[in-house]
Amino acid sequence: MLKSTNKTVLHCYPGLIALVTAEWDGTKNIMAAGWHSYISYDPPIYGVAIGEERFTHHLVKNSGEFAIQFVPAEFAEYIEGSGKNTGRDGNKFDLLNISHKQGETVNCPILTEAYVVYECKVRDVQRYGDHDWFVGDITMFHKDETCFENGLPNWDKLEIPLYLGQSQYVIANRETKKISIELKK
Repeated sequence: MLKSTNKTVLHCYPGLIALVTAEWDGTKNIMAAGWHSYISYDPPIYGVAIGEERFTHHLVKNSGEFAIQFVPAEFAEYIEGSGKNTGRDGNKFDLLNISHKQGETVNCPILTEAYVVYECKVRDVQRYGDHDWFVGDITMFHKDETCFENGLPNWDKLEIPLYLGQSQYVIANRETKKISIELKK
């Protein structure tokens, strides 16, 4: 039974966590973001919410660029480590031993273990409550084709970490129950 409350109810997990990378003035960083979304398919536009107190915030704001990446379950420690450590204390790429290369259309690190990456140039920034919503035009896509089949994850090649909260994950893989829903007419 539903019960009314005036307290904020946060229910967005389990969810896919994006790893956001940015670089400005020779400093690079990576952060975990649970609040992100495609905004437009054509043209391709992506958005991510970043709190002003986050180290990555000033990198994205000053550079006008960011990259969004998704990693398989075997690299879930990147999500956990980039969410629990701050770039103010040092280079998280070195700390977490994260392999990366430079972006093709943006000056941002691109994770070599990611299965999907979006390179983005900031088109707009809006403040909503305690976060800024950075909206970016996707200027380049990277995709590991072996991880997909007919546009869906190839569960023989990919396990996806879904964040539950409190450092817990559900791993979507070939063993996860999947259903197809057909509406009755």
